[in-house]
Order: sequence, then structure tokens, then C-alpha cells
Amino acid sequence: MTTLAHRLLRLAGERVWRVRFVRFVAMGVVNTLFGYGVFFVALRSGVAPTLALAIATIIGVAFNFFSTGDVVFGNGDPSRLWRFAAAYGAVFVVNAGALEALAMLGVEAALAQAALLPACVCLSYILNRTLVFTSAAREARS
Repeated sequence: MTTLAHRLLRLAGERVWRVRFVRFVAMGVVNTLFGYGVFFVALRSGVAPTLALAIATIIGVAFNFFSTGDVVFGNGDPSRLWRFAAAYGAVFVVNAGALEALAMLGVEAALAQAALLPACVCLSYILNRTLVFTSAAREARS
């Protein structure tokens, strides 16, 4: 590739990275890998699956808060952690309810969760933008 092509690709990448939702999805991938890694390690260490999930969720919320707050919204203020955890819990409740409803309709769990993922990501983004990191979102728009 030419130098011009490299510059154009870098510029396009920088522009894409400036889009908060793109950063949110990218950090979501990182957060998911981290959370699953904690779950997997706990499980392989002999911890019961439900306890491993609880451990991964608690550690994951803390990790996700700082990565999402800092990278996506530019605000990792620890005083916002309780709101982040509440938003995380709300998304979990909505997700679990929808998953149950789809299961009652006969949709296989893995397929149902895959279908619910986009809506849950959008809900999570909206809750974080409007309830958790509100001032950071307002400052970025101005």
C-alpha cells in the first residue's frame, strides 16, 4: 500500500473510533472476553458454575465500569459505579425475561440469546449514556 493509502486508512480508523457507539461495542467485546475468562478460570478451579458466574459478574461489573467509563465516555468516576451496576442489573432482568419468553415459545437458548444481543447492547448503551455517564455524554456533545 502507498503512504497515502495508509494515511487514509488511519484517518478512517480515527474517525470511526470517535463514534462513541463504536467504542462501546469494541469495549463490549473486550469486557465479554474478560468476563468469560474469569468465569472459565473459576470453573476450571473447581468452583460451582453458579458461583463462577456470580464471581465473573461481580468482577466483570467493576472491570466493565472502568473500561466503559474511561474509554467510551471519558469518565471513570467511581461515584458512578452504583448507577452502572444498576443499569447492568436492569439489562440483565430485561434479557432474562426475554430469554424466558423465547424459551417458552420453543426457541433454543443459544439462538434466543444471539437474537436478543443487539437489543441488549442498545439498551445498555442508552442506559449508560443517559443514566450513568450523563454529564460525560453532555460534555462530549458540546
